[in-house]
Amino acid sequence: MNITIDKVTEIFYLTDEFCNHFTANISSFRIGNIPKRKPLMSDSEVITLMVLFHSGSFRNMKHFYQQYVQKHLLSEFPQTVSYNRFTELMQSAVLPMTIFLKTMCLGECTGISFVDSTPIRVCKNKRIKRNRVFKDIATVGKSTMGYFFGFKLHLIINDKGEILNFVITQGNVDDREPLKNERFIQAVKGKLYADKGYLSKELTHMLFVDGLHLITNIRNNMKNCLMELKDKIMLRKRSVIETINDELKNMCQIEHSRHRSFGNFLTNILSGLIAYSFFPKKPAIKYEVQKTSQVSLFL
Repeated sequence: MNITIDKVTEIFYLTDEFCNHFTANISSFRIGNIPKRKPLMSDSEVITLMVLFHSGSFRNMKHFYQQYVQKHLLSEFPQTVSYNRFTELMQSAVLPMTIFLKTMCLGECTGISFVDSTPIRVCKNKRIKRNRVFKDIATVGKSTMGYFFGFKLHLIINDKGEILNFVITQGNVDDREPLKNERFIQAVKGKLYADKGYLSKELTHMLFVDGLHLITNIRNNMKNCLMELKDKIMLRKRSVIETINDELKNMCQIEHSRHRSFGNFLTNILSGLIAYSFFPKKPAIKYEVQKTSQVSLFL
């Protein structure tokens, strides 16, 4: 997605309105002395620049900030700080960025949802023992592409390609564990389509009691079961969430091995998810519902 002045204005307006309400609401709950000197760049400006970085074609945050923002966006951001100071402001904006993502950027459930997880690698496998940034934080996990060192991003999307909820776990966490958390699925109703990794009789029963029907394919060594034709078709369309995972990694760059702290890792993922919500076109399922007067006869 190309960066235009209209896009900069749109993102800054939304983030600035949110940050103003956020600061006004938490000012009375702060503990300790509030610093009298405010930073030159506000949280809304920092969040806007991070979202713009993940929305464009830049691959390096330092090059984007020094060679593009400080040279071509001075009229929009006149009071820029040094890059080292900007990385500090990035970590201080984690809380408002998270709440902004949870309250302003998530979609609404349409009754048709898809769930999947994708590995977030923080380094190559041959450098696992030498990694110090994520020592005792990241773990070794296994996906369909083999072993990796890092975390897992669990996503729930609707048929329009909008993210309904997300959670970040360690790499060795089972894919079914987040679905056992009520806060992760509280906004999801109807049918939830998943791959074979989510097969669980107890989990299916637990979700069905809460009004959520988990539908998966069966393994080759399992007995066949009856399934509606529309559910079989929707399971074939489950690749839409894999397309979204691909866009998050290759276009929004939520995965790379250049992190220097865990805080920068979180800001990178959060800003990438926010940037995806501003995409004008998202992978979606197109279907039409036809009402007919045909009578079905069951024998």
